[in-house]
Amino acid sequence: MTAARTLRGVWLGRRPYAPVHALQERLRAERGRGEIPDTVLFLEHTPVVTLGRGADRSNVLLSDEALAARGFDVEKTDRGGDVTLHAPGQLVAYPIIDLNPDRRDVRRYVRDLTETMRRVAFRHGIAAGEVPGMIGLWVDRASPGTWSGPDRARDLSKLGAIGVRISQWVTMHGFALNLSTEVDLFQLIVPCGIQKYGVTSLAELGVPGLVMKTEADAAYDLLADVFGFERAALDDRSSTEL
Repeated sequence: MTAARTLRGVWLGRRPYAPVHALQERLRAERGRGEIPDTVLFLEHTPVVTLGRGADRSNVLLSDEALAARGFDVEKTDRGGDVTLHAPGQLVAYPIIDLNPDRRDVRRYVRDLTETMRRVAFRHGIAAGEVPGMIGLWVDRASPGTWSGPDRARDLSKLGAIGVRISQWVTMHGFALNLSTEVDLFQLIVPCGIQKYGVTSLAELGVPGLVMKTEADAAYDLLADVFGFERAALDDRSSTEL
């Protein structure tokens, strides 16, 4: 029987996007060379709109100058997907994981990230799931305690987003789950290019008293379980320069 791999978790607190992206790049290279173990970064970002490799700039509904006036950075990035938004109250997880040799399946990896978010929501009584053809985690805002699939949802809304980059089977980027994010902020963009459905958060769905670090620690447990990894203690680097 193969011994379980150990996953290292790091809590970064609240950070701007660009330096965390640079950190991911460094860690991805180190993981590819076998210099560090599988690692996942947990954090929340200061306000930022990000444009993935397939982004349509028309899905950003304000100019860069208008966004800056509202406190938002705008960053082009190398993840897959369209336009997304990060802001305080959103739990972000960036796994730097080597999928070699037995997890080289992009769809499986995305499903596992979705399942991790689903379990975080479920521990608060929120039932959520997948929607065919639309990556991310979805919920029926009209009945958040029940998920019977998208066809039966009366108010289908997106609770969590996923965007990844995989190079030589080592991962970057990851998921963003709306805990207490101000959902009105998503009106500044067309999230992931999807106009038909709205965006929600656990707080909007009635979950009170969410603490970001507590949710990060729970998500770390759940991600390790989904991936079949042993987990070390969550390393708090929130006051450390990157």
